[in-house]
Amino acid sequence: MRGEAARQARGELLAAHERELWRRGFTRIAGVDEAGMGPLAGPVVAGAVILPPGVLIPGADDSKALSEKRRESIALQIRAQALACAVGIATPREIDRINIRAAGLLAMRRAVLALDPAPDYLLLDARTLPEFSLPQEGPVRGDATFHIVACASILAKTHRDALMRRYDRRYPAYGFAQHKGYGTARHLAALRAHGPTPIHRKSFEWGQSQLSLFT
Repeated sequence: MRGEAARQARGELLAAHERELWRRGFTRIAGVDEAGMGPLAGPVVAGAVILPPGVLIPGADDSKALSEKRRESIALQIRAQALACAVGIATPREIDRINIRAAGLLAMRRAVLALDPAPDYLLLDARTLPEFSLPQEGPVRGDATFHIVACASILAKTHRDALMRRYDRRYPAYGFAQHKGYGTARHLAALRAHGPTPIHRKSFEWGQSQLSLFT
């Protein structure tokens, strides 16, 4: 019971700003966040979520603070209760062409544009999207500050993890299902043994010498 009470108190804290925005008349507040900025392989995935006013998802929090099983369970609740939800993807090739930060913003824009109905307010994590003429806020650690951004982070993370499990079946030597493309010892060893796959980000560098294996 203590754990449940703590989760409820945490949820109320995260939702405080959304409640204020609802009182001000905003009814389609979209949370937006991305997953996959740091890995050596795979896409960047952004999630965007609009919940009906007054609806909170129990246990929703920064996706990094949740176990994989808990994220998957909460993601199902988000999709079931959302007024709208969408994902946007920037591919490894796009990451290499425009750089990782720009790719993250691109994925976010795609996620927002896919929302139906469209939002009337944006809450983001450490970003803003000036292309949209909407009121918006993007404080650092927005995914640990706003309930709706936490929901977006969960949607983005679970969708990207599912993609990486799919890539694991295509490229079984790399262990994508376990590390999701991050630079673990196993992943680096596989790269040295087999070279890069088409989903590796050729603009990324790693290792003690910081020399890319792709040059």
